[in-house]
Amino acid sequence: MAQPTFETLLYDVQDGVATITLNRPDKLNAFNTKMRDEIIAALDATDADDAVRAVIFTGAGRGYCAGADLSSGSNTFDYADRKDASREELKVGDVYRDGGGLVSLRIFRSLKPVIGAINGPAVGVGVTMQLPMDIRIASTQARFGFVFARRGIVPEAASTWFLSRVVGIQTALEWCFTGRVFDAQEAHRERLVRSVHEPADLLPAARAIAREIVQHTAPVSVAMTRQMIWRMAGADDPMRAHRVDSRAIQARGKSADVREGVSSFLEKRAPAFPDRVTQDMPDFYPWWDELPFE
Repeated sequence: MAQPTFETLLYDVQDGVATITLNRPDKLNAFNTKMRDEIIAALDATDADDAVRAVIFTGAGRGYCAGADLSSGSNTFDYADRKDASREELKVGDVYRDGGGLVSLRIFRSLKPVIGAINGPAVGVGVTMQLPMDIRIASTQARFGFVFARRGIVPEAASTWFLSRVVGIQTALEWCFTGRVFDAQEAHRERLVRSVHEPADLLPAARAIAREIVQHTAPVSVAMTRQMIWRMAGADDPMRAHRVDSRAIQARGKSADVREGVSSFLEKRAPAFPDRVTQDMPDFYPWWDELPFE
């Protein structure tokens, strides 16, 4: 499959891993509407490409993402006042949908595992877009900040759902109440990131995690597991998980992947799983009801 090209991103696929690099280094990769649309398009591409087994996000230059591009001035967040075409496209009734939220929701829906390799400063949407990523690792040069209250706005990108699930309510509230910027060591201590690495070691560490997925696991099983764990994080009773587990185990149990997984284990060889995400997901997938935006 031909690799797409973008204005605000670099996109590269090697050895089953797609690396998506935020690429506005002269602006510390500040987030704008073009980047919003291109991140969504890039994830559409990774989901559609069976050669991609995992996705890594990182940033070009010394930053990951400095948050929203504020070059339009004090009305940056006043969508109704700005009235540009990209904002009008997001209007539902009298509400303008949050662009960062569209990115977070698209990451949430990914069929491929998503790893964040946070190479430098990440504030505002630069940190909230990381929350639906499955694994986040950070450079010692990374800095994080939920700075919204310091700009007179509130957390966005669905982070009020994700953040407390990742770090707990107390830490989520402190970070959002104060809006202070904190270092990678604090992010690690509070479990926002899995591990901290020297800058030169960051991408190799991310690729090592991705390689474990690529070399040893069945892509359909990984896609199902990703959605099962994320969506069950909001379930109100374990019976909901049991119902989904039961259907998934039944569907996967008769698949060619399971026969290959068991045979390769018994034969002490590397597996070659035949099923593909684009065509072999169980017939009950997706099992949840998608509600329209209200």
